[in-house]
Amino acid sequence: MEEKFIFAWRGACEIAQSLGVRMKRTLAALDDDPMKAAHRALGGSQVSDGFEELARLGRLELSLEAIAVRGQFGSLFTDEEVNTALARLLEAGYNFK
Repeated sequence: MEEKFIFAWRGACEIAQSLGVRMKRTLAALDDDPMKAAHRALGGSQVSDGFEELARLGRLELSLEAIAVRGQFGSLFTDEEVNTALARLLEAGYNFK
């Protein structure tokens, strides 16, 4: 499941970059230790790399937070990490479809 998550996150980052969102830190983390980076981002007090720009573009589905709350990836994260991601998305006005 980790491989699927990493693949989804990398793909989202590549799309975000094509939209002009800078994802330098995230792409470096994906090449190093992606799961550690994801846990660190969701366990911290700041939103993930590119989150605010993605929100302005109306493309939060490309954020780490949106990927982490997908049901298929729930087992990779703690309840607290998922709740943090969900809270950030709701606060930013994310439209869950």
